[in-house]
Amino acid sequence: MGTVIIVVKNIFLHIYKEYAERIQAGELEPGAKLPSESELAADYGTTRETVRKALNLLVQNGYIHKMKGKGSYVLDVHRMDFPITGLISFKEMAEKLGKPTRTAVHQTAKVKANPEIARDLQIELGDPVWEVIRSREIDGERIILDKDYFLPAIVPKLTAEIAATSIYDYLENELGLVISYAKKEISVEEATEEDRKLLDYKGLSHIVVVRNFVYLEDTTLFEYTESRHRLDKFRFVDFARRVH
Repeated sequence: MGTVIIVVKNIFLHIYKEYAERIQAGELEPGAKLPSESELAADYGTTRETVRKALNLLVQNGYIHKMKGKGSYVLDVHRMDFPITGLISFKEMAEKLGKPTRTAVHQTAKVKANPEIARDLQIELGDPVWEVIRSREIDGERIILDKDYFLPAIVPKLTAEIAATSIYDYLENELGLVISYAKKEISVEEATEEDRKLLDYKGLSHIVVVRNFVYLEDTTLFEYTESRHRLDKFRFVDFARRVH
């Protein structure tokens, strides 16, 4: 019986290592569907339980994701790093990535603050705010949905042309604003109908939401941003130093 256990372990690790190497080498592209558990069990001459262990380890290590009733799909192991600390515009991030990017502007309008926006910007319900909604395309896929809200008292004018290039460049270099710091909140939430409509969503059920509360040098809160990222395309990174 002990010999059987060792053999099963070796098959489980062999399946895991073989698929991990194929994914890392790019032989299996992001979005590719893996064979079913039954097919893999037949291919490797083992049981579905052993195959399931290998697949679960691939999930745990970020190589694949499982969709209930649909199978296992390859994730992009070369995901783009998104800094948790620091303030960086999409234009600046795109320049660092060195990948083809495009911004589609879906909305640039002055609207009345709803209860959520009024709370987040610490203003009265119904006060005017600039609402800018943009989807961000990287390497031909729409993978970020940005929803920005600005106080008109600080930002008197916004246009679709400005939104299509860089709002921060406009704020800093034309309006002369000094953007100082931001408070960030990061959560994983269920995708909305808007996410599915404006992003290339690939059937994923959840999305990473980064909420930014942005302040000027004089501590004025002037911007609230909700940045919604496809979770298979980014990893959120930070540098931490232990304080002694």
